[in-house]
Amino acid sequence: MIRIHNSLTGQKQPLQPIIPGQVRMYVCGMTVYDYIHIGHSRMLTAFDMISRYLRYRGLEVTYVRNITDIDDKIIKRAAENGEPIDAVTGRFIQAMDEDAAALGLMRPDFEPRATHYVPDIITMIGQLIDRGYAYVAADGDVLYAVAKFEGYGKLSGKRLADLRAGARVEVDEGKRDPLDFVLWKHAKPGEPAWDSPWGAGRPGWHIECSAMSKAILGTHFDIHGGGMDLKFPHHENEIAQSCGATGDKFVNIWVHNGFVNIDDEKMSKSLGNFFTVREVLPKLRHPEVLRYFLLSSHYRGPINYSLEQLEQADSALLRIYTALRDLPVVAAAESGHSARFREVMDDDFNTPEAIAVLQNITREINSAKAAGQEAKAAALGAELRSLGSVLGLAQVDPDKWAKLGSVTSTPGAGGISLSGGSPAVWATMSDAEIERGIAERIAARKAKNWAESDRIRDELAKAGVVLEDKPGGTTSWRRA
Repeated sequence: MIRIHNSLTGQKQPLQPIIPGQVRMYVCGMTVYDYIHIGHSRMLTAFDMISRYLRYRGLEVTYVRNITDIDDKIIKRAAENGEPIDAVTGRFIQAMDEDAAALGLMRPDFEPRATHYVPDIITMIGQLIDRGYAYVAADGDVLYAVAKFEGYGKLSGKRLADLRAGARVEVDEGKRDPLDFVLWKHAKPGEPAWDSPWGAGRPGWHIECSAMSKAILGTHFDIHGGGMDLKFPHHENEIAQSCGATGDKFVNIWVHNGFVNIDDEKMSKSLGNFFTVREVLPKLRHPEVLRYFLLSSHYRGPINYSLEQLEQADSALLRIYTALRDLPVVAAAESGHSARFREVMDDDFNTPEAIAVLQNITREINSAKAAGQEAKAAALGAELRSLGSVLGLAQVDPDKWAKLGSVTSTPGAGGISLSGGSPAVWATMSDAEIERGIAERIAARKAKNWAESDRIRDELAKAGVVLEDKPGGTTSWRRA
């Protein structure tokens, strides 16, 4: 049975779908005013992994990941650029889709945009007003009355008295309580607005997800996820809104992924210590390197981003792909490795232990190859590819992988700094140049010009190219 850590209770609990055999999951997605960074990619990869594994275990999954396309940050970015809001959101949605595809993320089943659900948002706000959970302030904003919702703070473990003690009270804000939050913002000059019973305006951020999840998944569903930073106030406010409007339970299991840190500090745009996915991926052998790095730590814990960690991920994947080279493609069969894989993944999606299973299979493949057990090696290779696909790993052709450039730590070689340390660089020699060098070396060996043969081999080695000589000659090569 799959057991998942529930952020609401602080304990692991069995996944017992509301509808047997089906899992409905909502994940808070991106606010599209800039490129996604590595911290975002961890959230996206974590829930991609969870949806893949649930499907692998035979469950029918409905995966919803929203897009916030109306927000203060988006309005500000459009004003700074002197362009329409739709142009900003359209450009960054396209960029997000490109980055997600590069990372090997499967598309969610639904990807609702907040601006497409304004009628649903207005309806839910009306329900909250009717049930006494919301009120219209003097300035025209509609606010949620936090004190009216019993149990506010149960997800984050915060107490109303402590929150009030630290709250910032603004003059003429029109709030009955400093903790009350906005559901509907009255229209301001130059900002987009929709008509509503409370006048022209636009949705507050928190209400968007409550309305969209209800519209697609209903009033009660299985899993709600997002980054740890959304636990309070966003997800806390979602609970208050959704339960207040519908009277239903809302969500069975809350799942939150941990932060990506740089020098033990959270990576974020506000701190300015972030790297975008599209500036990092070109410096890696393949996007799978970043995916491996992200999955090598448990999704709930923090992970420290550094060049060294990326190099370790690159080396680990190279070992896997080297083992898979020259193996015939056969039908996958299960062994004790598959059982172990399911055992650790059933335990709150323990990807570090699942990756250890892939590494154990890799070692067995190499042992089988060394012993001349070709059939065993091929069967293990098929199992490795099959289990790897559940994590989105080991899906590239092994020969192609070997010829991709790797990330290195050569000081002063140019490239970008990934964590304030040595820069990452590509091997500079092209495939065509390598093939030409190999042909020249073969010709030198045939002419018994051993000095020239050694010189070419040394030059290739300096460029990070490893030649794989066999009795018949140099039959293949890879980048170190």
